[in-house]
Amino acid sequence: MASMIESAWAFLLANFSDFQLTSLGGFIVHESAFFLSGIPFILFERAGWFGKYKIQKKTNTPEAQQKCITRLLMFHFCVNLPILIVTYPLFKFMGMRSTLPLPSWKVVSTQVLFYFILEDFVFYWGHRVLHTKWLYKHVHSVHHEYATPFGLTSEYAHPAEILFLGFATVIGPAITGPHLITLYLWISLRILETVEAHSGYHFPWSPSNFLPLYGGSDFHDYHHRLLYTKSGNYSSTFVYMDWLFGTDKGYRKLKMLKEQECKAEGKAM
Repeated sequence: MASMIESAWAFLLANFSDFQLTSLGGFIVHESAFFLSGIPFILFERAGWFGKYKIQKKTNTPEAQQKCITRLLMFHFCVNLPILIVTYPLFKFMGMRSTLPLPSWKVVSTQVLFYFILEDFVFYWGHRVLHTKWLYKHVHSVHHEYATPFGLTSEYAHPAEILFLGFATVIGPAITGPHLITLYLWISLRILETVEAHSGYHFPWSPSNFLPLYGGSDFHDYHHRLLYTKSGNYSSTFVYMDWLFGTDKGYRKLKMLKEQECKAEGKAM
């Protein structure tokens, strides 16, 4: 398996420049992971599939979904792609490389775990600041146009927010100077996480059912349902920051009440 990956990577190195692999390759990885993971949730909602796993009973109209997709494509090509191009020299300066040999899985997994932990810390404070009155009204309210989120709404945001919270995603790689393949993996995993968190569905196989401190769709859906001043649940992937600062108390109380209701119904039966 490792030799196959190295052979494929050698082919890329022989046919594309380092700049192309970093900027354009990074963009292709992002778009592929984002739309391939996000579009199924639009189909689920339109077809009414997996209805018993849908967190909210409300659904988005096809027009609202189309508006989201159209703006996302505009933001991705007019904001995300230029950022990847402009920041290429910075990542090279910080030590990012694309040459063989590829890093070991131990190095890759350690770096990705570090990125998740650091991203959670930075994202929490950035997200919490965006919920102050002025910034919410003028910036973050764009993201909250969808009170019933679906996968692709995860990146539906004001361009200023894309830059602001995007910093949380790139700060880890900027510090460590990883191999490009590690960056590809990090981008993919981060996208899969945020799409799942905005999916609007909580399945029996959802990661939050198995991973300790993982937020997931139920945790973040609560954030979208409430008024900005009372929402809480500001964390990105793992919820340790909300737990430490008590900004998930409303959510935990609601979960406890639901569990008590379920137990009461079970006894009544």
